[in-house]
Amino acid sequence: MIRLLVVAICILAASWGLLILLAARLPEGVAKDLAAFLPSCVKMLRKLRKDPRVPRRAKLAIGFAAVWAISPIDLIPEFLPIIGPLDDVVVIALALRYAGRQVPRDVILEAWPGNPSLINRLLGPPKPTSETDT
Repeated sequence: MIRLLVVAICILAASWGLLILLAARLPEGVAKDLAAFLPSCVKMLRKLRKDPRVPRRAKLAIGFAAVWAISPIDLIPEFLPIIGPLDDVVVIALALRYAGRQVPRDVILEAWPGNPSLINRLLGPPKPTSETDT
């Protein structure tokens, strides 16, 4: 019984470590900003999931992130200040960055109900359009 408890604690600690490592990959300041705008993220994920311009693979990632965000089961309990919503923020941010590589930027901005500078910062610089010279 004690071994099982130790294994469970180790798995939980490892998952927290993984989330912290993934959060470190986000652009500077985004995780803190996203924690305040989590409801906007969920609204946008809902809109993008229904948009026909979004590819199926991006919809799957977006759907997973939305389910993760609204799920009452969390790796990090929500009542912990600052780090509580970190698992939701990291999963949503990674799903949005993935979708941002497959979905036109204007579609994402159209679905975003919050401050556009936040979502632009999360997604990073727009992909340069390739112009072919003839």
